Amino acid sequence: MRPIQLPEPPSPTAHRGTPDIFESGVHTFVRRAVVIGNGFSASENQSIGLVRALGFSDNYFLYRVTRPKGGVNEWLHWLPVSLHKKIYYIVRTVGDYSHLLLRSQPKKLKPSENGVSDGLLGVLEADTKQIVKFAQETYEKEGPLLVVACGRDTISTASSIKSLASQNVFVVQIQHPRLHLNRFDMVIAPKHDYYPLTPQGQEQVPRLIRSWITPRDPPDSHVVLTTGALHQIDFTSIRSAAATWHDEFAHVRRPLLAVNIGGPTSNCRYGGDLAKQLVASLLSVLTSCGSVRISFTEKTPQKVANIITKELGNNPKVYIWDGQGPNPHMGHLAWADAFVVTADSVSMISEACSTGKPVYVVGSERCKWKFADFHKSLRERGVVRAFTGSEDISESWSYPPLNDTADAANRVREALAARGWKLKI
Repeated sequence: MRPIQLPEPPSPTAHRGTPDIFESGVHTFVRRAVVIGNGFSASENQSIGLVRALGFSDNYFLYRVTRPKGGVNEWLHWLPVSLHKKIYYIVRTVGDYSHLLLRSQPKKLKPSENGVSDGLLGVLEADTKQIVKFAQETYEKEGPLLVVACGRDTISTASSIKSLASQNVFVVQIQHPRLHLNRFDMVIAPKHDYYPLTPQGQEQVPRLIRSWITPRDPPDSHVVLTTGALHQIDFTSIRSAAATWHDEFAHVRRPLLAVNIGGPTSNCRYGGDLAKQLVASLLSVLTSCGSVRISFTEKTPQKVANIITKELGNNPKVYIWDGQGPNPHMGHLAWADAFVVTADSVSMISEACSTGKPVYVVGSERCKWKFADFHKSLRERGVVRAFTGSEDISESWSYPPLNDTADAANRVREALAARGWKLKI
């Protein structure tokens, strides 16, 4: 992946001797993609996973929508990003609030540290007018621009690009944007985002606020529904990770159980009680494990990490990643024989379920609203099982792996074809 260098990047068509029209009929070819991120790994991972599934392994550009940070800005994150920035500008203009406000992010941003931007030299602040100009001025020579965005803060930018350059772009918004879905060429959202429309969902919403709960309408033809979250895990990435992590994992005793621990959310609340439950269950299955490797995330509460480290840190079968050195997550996906994942993370569960290996979930009974529906759908499909501590990890089981990213990519190709456009990487 490379940073955007405006004006236009070097043309990939410069050395072709045969015009496209003679290669496969009259088509307009899509050769370039733009990812609009929000700085959060879970969201950017979905967008990058989709563009890579479409064949843009390196030939895509990353912009990022950022908010002012520090001080009072931490109280304004619930606002739309455009309004947040306006309020921040007014406050700074009116008076000297240097003791409350820190400087906002600079225009040139550092690459993400979560691995989604490996090889990226720099990330630029998303500028709607700049991207629109780029798409329009290079259209005749380079063809349309594919724009993929994910997350609440990217909605305004992505929809504005579609509005201003509708003939030059194809805009995909990942995750349900809540309002005005017709502002995008395609919306890719998990099925559980439509839980408020189900009879069970309606029963949980007080009648007085039902009209304010979104979505309000069933999905139409340009909405693609997935089971879980999109991501970058596929056969190629797993094979590459297996080679990269060979020296560390090839001699680990089998079966290897990988445990991924996230952090509580408003719809999946837990604390030290779940940590103790997880410890007890892991101690119960240790006899059927060759080894156990545990990873925390940046969202894992320190209390939860402390309990698990204290109870399991000295066990010879258990390795706990301390956050130092390369993140072994891809190594776990490639080499583990089974997974235990906390229920809060749709992304981590979706990645594990794309391997076809046994996936056990801990804490799903603590989830509510649409997240409870997500876990129910996985259990009914036989993709996950509850982690109780009575499992024999040496006994494997399988299921059709989740293939949401590849399925969504196929739907993008079909939509482009309906418009007379074709991908040409």
